[in-house]
Formats: sequence, C-alpha cells, structure tokens
Amino acid sequence: MNSPATEVVRLLTVKGETLAVAESLTGGLVAAEITAAPGASQAFRGSVTAYATELKHELLGVDADLLAAHGAVDPQVAAQMAAGVRKALGADWGIATTGVAGPDEQDGKPVGTVYMAVDGPASELSDGGKVASLRLNGDRAEIRMESVRSVLALLLQELAGEQTGNERAQDTERNGGF
Repeated sequence: MNSPATEVVRLLTVKGETLAVAESLTGGLVAAEITAAPGASQAFRGSVTAYATELKHELLGVDADLLAAHGAVDPQVAAQMAAGVRKALGADWGIATTGVAGPDEQDGKPVGTVYMAVDGPASELSDGGKVASLRLNGDRAEIRMESVRSVLALLLQELAGEQTGNERAQDTERNGGF
C-alpha cells in the first residue's frame, strides 16, 4: 500500500493539480513527507513554515485581529493559513497545521490541541475549506507526527471526494484489472 503522501502526489498528478503547505507546529514535516514521495515535483509547489505568530499574518494573510483575539492555535487561523498559502504559492490546494506540541500550553490551549485545514478548488464555492481539530496525547514528537499523518488523511478525503472516476480507472489498470 502507498503512503498517504504518495497517494496525495498520485491523485494530484492525475488531476493535474498542485499543492502548497503552511505549517506551524509541524515545522516542515508535512513538506518533508510530501517531497519524499516519488513524483512530488509534479504536484508540490512549496511550503511556508510560519512558526512565529506574526509570520502567519505577514506571509499567509491571516487576519491580525483574529490572531490578537484568539492566538495562533485556532480553527479559523488554520483555515486562513491554508487559503493564504494556496494563494501565495499559486496552488490548487492548500493545507495547514497549527497547534501545541508541548511541552507547555500556548495561548491558553493545552498540549495536544491541533487544528488543520484544507482549502481547494471546491472551497471557492463553499464556506472556505475544511477544518478539523485534534486532541492528541503523547510527547512532542508523537504529536507532531500524528499531525502530519492527520492533515494528509484530511487532504486525501477531500481529494477522493472530488474524483471524477478517471482516477479509479487508472488504479484498475495499475492493479491488473481488478
């Protein structure tokens, strides 16, 4: 079975679409996972690791009032990060992670609080993409790695929801017609 990142790259390539990543707590791990997949250069535009709160506003266009009122660990911040990186890097899809990996709480949010978002072509007609929240247990490394896995799974869900049928035909061909 392919890794989630390999499957993301495959689906994006088949669709002729691209991806950009905005990361905070994952610190570049999502981008590293995607670029480790064969063929990533066909679909991956790039990433912004906006670890400092002010960079979320300056580079990704996250609303400064939102950041001032709620801090960087917020579902709307994640949504705006995904939309902002998509726009900034000229991609069809944007994904984002923000949260608290520990060891201390941040902005009044406990360790293990994570928000992730996906913004894509269908988002232009809806309410601004898809946001999900996690409450994770574990140490800093475990929280960060689970956040990577989860945001890729969320993106796969959205990509699969947009399949035209052609992707399935190519899967059948590749798998010997079954």
